Amino acid sequence: MNENLRCVRVDLGERSYSIILGYNILPQCVSMLKEYRLEKDVFIISDSNVYGLYGTFLEDLLVKEGYRTHKFILPVGEEAKSWTQAGAVLKTMLEENLGRKAGVIALGGGVVGDLAGFAAALYRRGIPLVQIPTTLLAQVDSSIGGKVAVNHPLGKNMIGTFYQPEAVWSDLAILNSLPQDEWIAGLAEVLKYAIIWDYDLLCFLEEQDREILKRNPAVTAYVIEKCCRIKAEIVSRDEKDEGLRNILNFGHTIGHALESATEFKRYKHGEAVAVGMAGALELAVSMGLLDCESLEKVRDLLHKWGLPTAFPKNMLDAVYRKLNYDKKVLEKQRVFILPTSLGQVVIRKGIPEELLRKSLEKLAVM
Repeated sequence: MNENLRCVRVDLGERSYSIILGYNILPQCVSMLKEYRLEKDVFIISDSNVYGLYGTFLEDLLVKEGYRTHKFILPVGEEAKSWTQAGAVLKTMLEENLGRKAGVIALGGGVVGDLAGFAAALYRRGIPLVQIPTTLLAQVDSSIGGKVAVNHPLGKNMIGTFYQPEAVWSDLAILNSLPQDEWIAGLAEVLKYAIIWDYDLLCFLEEQDREILKRNPAVTAYVIEKCCRIKAEIVSRDEKDEGLRNILNFGHTIGHALESATEFKRYKHGEAVAVGMAGALELAVSMGLLDCESLEKVRDLLHKWGLPTAFPKNMLDAVYRKLNYDKKVLEKQRVFILPTSLGQVVIRKGIPEELLRKSLEKLAVM
């Protein structure tokens, strides 16, 4: 492999694959596509923003390697991750009469990656998938691990499955075109890894908080590779979310409820996760699992990055109700990932309703 490329392996036996990272690496990655033994038909799924920036470039690279390209362009936004859009994608794939070894390439952020993976898993009972994540959040999180899904009005990601890609190609140069608000939203997922797994990473994020906001290339590359290695380790040890992998949902129980309560229109996913992490930290403090200083340490960093830690008071009841539709509910008991220190968490269920409600009330201050 070219020395400019970094490789992180997700070890899943026959389903193992590599996350390939580096700057301006798409040409090299496309040249490696033949290693996956695909048919010559490649189906690109993207959204209108990302395709306008990189779609033609990707298609040209594929054509030069002898592939026939087909595409489906989604509208921009979380609302596109729906059963209706998935049906439209599958209909187009059927009309193109793609074979079982045709490849799906997901070119986009988390919405595109989730929906493309969902379609690839369903079409002809599964065809090869390559993820090309184009946001920070997707590069460190959603493109890795094989969780693919669409949303439902009653809850986020409630209709989905596990479907691992053939590879993840993370071209860090693509992030240069990412709007700053999207970059900041992705930092919530970066911080998540530090809180659940790696205190040294948290210290690095604090020390480099300004360089991270400025997207210093060396700092960016270090942080993204670090997060990928953490997620690859967790997924390799628990592919199907039966134990350890649950800790990756830190901040997501409240975060998903907040997104669902606002019909996926008010908060970016990372912003909702930031609020959710603040809520989980509040809950951990109230249960005596975590000290107040740790809560303030995380909240200060979230504020430095411009991420929210609260939501409007008039949304409290809606958010509380939506917690019942979290996909991690076991035996009608909500499951929370709660820190016992920064860098270590525990999985708890059966938290008293009064305690949970009070923690939510502390977030409902806007």
